[in-house]
Amino acid sequence: MNSMPGNFDGTAAVVCFCILLAPLALAGLAIANCGLGRSRSASHAMLSVLCVMGVAALAWLFCGVAWQGYPGRPAHAITLAGAHWNWIGAGPFFLRGLPLDASPPALAAWLQIFTVALAALIPLGAGADRWRLGAACLSTALLAGWTYPLFAHWVWGGGWLAQLGAQHGLGGGFLDPGGASSIHAVGGLTALAVAWIVGPRRGKFSAEGTAAIPGHNAVLVGFGALLAMPGWIAVNAAGSLLFAGATPAALPLVAINTTLSAGLGALAAAAMTRFRFGRPDASLCANGCFGALAASSGCCLLVTPASAALIGLMAGALVAWSVELLDLRLGVDDPGGSISQHAIGGIWGLMAAGLFARADYAREGQMLAQLVGIATLIGFVLPLSYGLNWLLNHLYPQRVSAEGEWQGLDLYELGAGAYPEFVIHREDFPQR
Repeated sequence: MNSMPGNFDGTAAVVCFCILLAPLALAGLAIANCGLGRSRSASHAMLSVLCVMGVAALAWLFCGVAWQGYPGRPAHAITLAGAHWNWIGAGPFFLRGLPLDASPPALAAWLQIFTVALAALIPLGAGADRWRLGAACLSTALLAGWTYPLFAHWVWGGGWLAQLGAQHGLGGGFLDPGGASSIHAVGGLTALAVAWIVGPRRGKFSAEGTAAIPGHNAVLVGFGALLAMPGWIAVNAAGSLLFAGATPAALPLVAINTTLSAGLGALAAAAMTRFRFGRPDASLCANGCFGALAASSGCCLLVTPASAALIGLMAGALVAWSVELLDLRLGVDDPGGSISQHAIGGIWGLMAAGLFARADYAREGQMLAQLVGIATLIGFVLPLSYGLNWLLNHLYPQRVSAEGEWQGLDLYELGAGAYPEFVIHREDFPQR
């Protein structure tokens, strides 16, 4: 993993501007998840976003920043089979000892406050309409305080995945300039764990088959995708500068690749749903856009615009297929499409970085390094996330009661709805 290049004063200004735009990615994802859920849980969805953002920032600043670290800062390592494995940061808690100036470690810490919150918002989409607010906050503390910083250290903090190139000759090590792994795949796999643990919404799956429970506001979903795009470009750009050794001259390529990927992802989902259902599906097109954005995070700096367009097309098609597979074949209820967008889209972006890397990044063994990172996500992060949330569920049940789900989380947990002047209950919703 490379450190920040020379002439840092000008680069720092660019990084700061990008970080200031990063909250747009959170806002877009939050609005889209709200629109994809039921109307009687809309206020709860937005309050959950605010609470989860606060918990994520606090947990990461308290201990996550120490465990994630930054290349060149203190870390714990072990020696196995003659190799040196850097596995976790060893910095002090709560930013002590970190110079809060325009240095790369300080700017990385600022960026991570938003990216860890972005990762924490992803499971909210999978647990929509039945995940208790308190449980979501506790789960976020585990994600932001342990799972996210641990894996982010391996990728961005100078850990063993980043060192695969130097120590084992696998290309340039595991490459992920914008966080397809540490943000999106970690968040998406945690969303899968949450969806398994809380179970499907009542009325979703029955002996009669699978019921369609559409989101309550497709306009919010589409607007969320558009709002997220500049924030995503900013996160990809800041990550490329801070963690991948890019210079400001590479930012137009990052922006073009991210935009192309998002647009082609939406088009691919429109084509897929037109072919499958006879007409395009607005929500799935937004899902395809988000999935392509997640894919772009893994390769935005590393590929040409033509490759980025192809990667976006594949991501949009994969997300549309994955949503249907999870819903109709595997019985996983994911109202926000979070698993498909972020886990599937992010993992595809990591693979694409190995398959389509430009000449200056296409080194021998690079694809194998990417596959090692993907295997670590599936073989370690998913079981870890499931185990932590399984334990939490036994100590503090994560799912709302049947009565609460029938009332809606707005009334049951907050005492007021988002749309008080409209009737938001359907008579066919099962009460027991």
